[in-house]
Amino acid sequence: MTDGVPQPHASNGWDLHDIPDLTARTTLVTGTTLGGLGHHTALELARVGARVVLAGRSDDKLAATAAAITAEVPRARLERLVVDLSDLGSVRRAGDRASALGPIDVLVNNAGIMAVPLRRTAEGLESHMATNHFGPFLLTGLLLPQVTAAGGRVVTLSSNMHKAARQAPLGDPRHQEGRYRRWQAYSQSKLANLLFTFELDRRCRRASLPVKALAAHPGFAGTHLMANGQFGRGRGGAASILDAAVKAVSQSAAMGAWPTLMAATADLPGSTYVGPSGLGEMSGTPQVVTPRRLALDADAQRRLWEISEEVTGITYP
Repeated sequence: MTDGVPQPHASNGWDLHDIPDLTARTTLVTGTTLGGLGHHTALELARVGARVVLAGRSDDKLAATAAAITAEVPRARLERLVVDLSDLGSVRRAGDRASALGPIDVLVNNAGIMAVPLRRTAEGLESHMATNHFGPFLLTGLLLPQVTAAGGRVVTLSSNMHKAARQAPLGDPRHQEGRYRRWQAYSQSKLANLLFTFELDRRCRRASLPVKALAAHPGFAGTHLMANGQFGRGRGGAASILDAAVKAVSQSAAMGAWPTLMAATADLPGSTYVGPSGLGEMSGTPQVVTPRRLALDADAQRRLWEISEEVTGITYP
């Protein structure tokens, strides 16, 4: 045990019993849609006493998740923050409201979209990069003083699909080069999550900030993301059929949240990447895993950071 945080069991692997008491801690989790990875991440953090800020696009959806968590953890300390990560203006407004939260011990950049048709945001950004990378980049920068005040950490959710990216997303983010391919766009955004994490951790160390950046991926988890990407909804007609098929061959969303929870609470160094321990990292208890080599390219990390600063208008740390 180090600084009150238990280390993962070398023989039996990490599990929820390894999460320490977080009564004095504040956590913020984005993308907490009912039944998804963010919901289960927030639930387990609330179960061990953390003050949990649920962040998402709709107050009604946040209220539904809060009700579900409270049903399991009656004394849960929950707050709600409305933010649409695809809208940089919404992110800036959320950052202003979040300033009242005080120090933030753990920021979990969980929200994301998967394999949606080509869409452009109001800022002219392709929606995967806007929602999965640029929005979280801006939110992290706005909240970094509060994370620094807590000596906290930033955990960003990537995906095993980052390995399918043909190249890093270093072109003009407002211009589509070649034919749009939704899975390639998703894969590149998940590679961006890792490039961002490793560059953030390096920059915090260079600036002597007491902040660690880590990443995690859920393996193949049974969430509504795939159905939402294909049909724009998680339920109804063909969406329900696809959703049921995914859940039949995947691990639960609750289990998919374990790597995030390990990255958020275990005694791990910055730049650690956590994923499932099973075959192909598809399922199983979490462990430290290795990203593809492109995610470790320091030049790509730096270039993406510079592009992100230009797009979002924020410079940090």
